[in-house]
Amino acid sequence: MAVILAVLTSAAGLTAQELEPRRWGHLPLGANFAGLGYIRTEGDIALDPVLRLTDVEVELDTAALKYIHTFEMFGKSARFDLVQAYQQGDWTGLLDGVPASAERSGFTDTALRFAINLFGAPPLEGKEFAQYRAGRECDTIIGAGLIVTLPTGEYFSDKLINLGENRFSFRPQVGVVHARGKWSFEFTGATWLFTANDDFFGGKELEQDPLVTTQGHVIYTFRPGFWLGASLGYDFGGQSTIDGDKKDDSREVLSWGVTCGVPVNRSVGLKFGYIDQSTRRQTGSDLGHFVAAVSVMW
Repeated sequence: MAVILAVLTSAAGLTAQELEPRRWGHLPLGANFAGLGYIRTEGDIALDPVLRLTDVEVELDTAALKYIHTFEMFGKSARFDLVQAYQQGDWTGLLDGVPASAERSGFTDTALRFAINLFGAPPLEGKEFAQYRAGRECDTIIGAGLIVTLPTGEYFSDKLINLGENRFSFRPQVGVVHARGKWSFEFTGATWLFTANDDFFGGKELEQDPLVTTQGHVIYTFRPGFWLGASLGYDFGGQSTIDGDKKDDSREVLSWGVTCGVPVNRSVGLKFGYIDQSTRRQTGSDLGHFVAAVSVMW
């Protein structure tokens, strides 16, 4: 009974909409950032009534390490990101009125990101960078990026709940930031493209249509490193096909969040936030994510 709780859910899919403000910010050349984050996810999952599952809930703890390095490419400022997470989750519910549960713990798929600023944010370092930023009362940045997810996470072909997805995903994205005084307005649009999982549960092949994600942020900076942001996101698409049989599981998710950055000193910063996800369809997830992170720059 426990394994049925995974139908129409996955640990990776719970956090598809990543409401991340300031991802297109101007950074100095040759800088390195290391971060450690914790995310607590809780919520309800609504499944197709034919599955006879009710009162399905999930509790998921995620610890993630992130590394960023900035560099110059084609006369533009660019960056490389590496993210690796470890998750522990519990899924509980009722199957025909009988309690059922499932637990998982392990590493998730590794994510790599490359991004380049195509307009604005010139490649500068040291004093030049500080002088440039100090003199910019109004600024616009346009960037492009690509996130690649590698199938490195824990995966068992005889289980439906998995922390890894046993497939690659590619996420081209574009971002625009306009800053005016202490206010900053940011938009990111992206499309998830998935390869097939040819070792899905029961030896089947799982395919998925592209998933489109959009997000916008409004950020107010009180002083360098101390800021408050409000975010809104929307996902749609991503219908699954198993062995040629299309499933009625397209996503339509509305997300909102608030985030605060707090400086400890010139090199260390803290971040706290809350993200709420709610499905616009009869099936899907209604989840809350509590986020805390610390980052170090050198």
